[in-house]
Amino acid sequence: MRIGTLKQSYVADAALFDSRTQKVWLAIGAALLVLFPFMASDYWLYLACLVAINVASATGLNILTGYTGLVSLGQAAFMGLGAYTVAIMQTRLGTPFLLNILAGGVVAMLGGLIVGIPSLRVKGLYLAIATIAASFITHFLFANLKLTGGTTGISLPPAQFFGLPLDTSFRLYWVIVPVMLLMVLGAANLFRTRVGRAFIAIRDRDISAEVLGIPLLRYKLLSFGLSSFYAGVAGGLWAYFFRVVTPESFPLLMSIFFLAAIIVGGMGTILGGIFGAVFMTMVPELLKLIVDLLPGGVEMTVFLSPVRTVVFGLLIVGFLVFEPHGLAEVWRRIRRFFHLWPFRN
Repeated sequence: MRIGTLKQSYVADAALFDSRTQKVWLAIGAALLVLFPFMASDYWLYLACLVAINVASATGLNILTGYTGLVSLGQAAFMGLGAYTVAIMQTRLGTPFLLNILAGGVVAMLGGLIVGIPSLRVKGLYLAIATIAASFITHFLFANLKLTGGTTGISLPPAQFFGLPLDTSFRLYWVIVPVMLLMVLGAANLFRTRVGRAFIAIRDRDISAEVLGIPLLRYKLLSFGLSSFYAGVAGGLWAYFFRVVTPESFPLLMSIFFLAAIIVGGMGTILGGIFGAVFMTMVPELLKLIVDLLPGGVEMTVFLSPVRTVVFGLLIVGFLVFEPHGLAEVWRRIRRFFHLWPFRN
């Protein structure tokens, strides 16, 4: 058993960072994030920005599915709402990009509240089907409304920050990564509050939670709203990162990607959303590397997309069978080992 972890007050027990060692590692991690863009190539900066966007969206889905127990396959649809809101405001109104990103999150949150209304009556597979329906509805609207540019979509100019165009991965890194860190920190802090603990109570036993005085509809809608807000902000960052938004940018496969990320990383843990998003983002890059090394790699790239889908499915099944708590649990085991090493029996 690890020693030196006695807490003498409720405040100390509920602290977000409860040890000096943890704070030191966080400071080291922050320093590495600051130094990374000065040492990395454009390719790795591109991946870092993409990973940060996926971490933000996966964290939002983890609030809904991992912590509240409401299965959703509509995360890509909410990202699309945020991305299109940003694209329309940027091209038609020319408003500041931070305001656009916030507006994208709010619009996605409103969409999430509408989709979350059936959650009081249905859950599990039926709720997942309802969120899939939302994905098809949003795709239809994106492809047929003149405001969204139809099937051709909308192209965005680079975001401006005090007159400086954010037109490279290096410059966007200083926006995307801090926003992602704020969102992750906000999610971690959420579950130290009454709202976050109500989410967990609903996940564990919704009937008992209602008996204890937790209004289910209010908190389920709040969970949907928060998750969708995260997705909308991530979608807005995605729009500025790729600078083109089309109906095909947010397919159902993307929602499956995020669900796979929180399953692989570990549902119901903030660290799980981070690990899962990083892992699942790097899997396609690893597949590309393997394909490039094989003979006839150019011809085999045609099969890369279906192979990626198969790999996602195998990862979900594999983690559900062999490690249902995901990579976060693997990390906890490693930490527990070194807490006692070399005195472990």
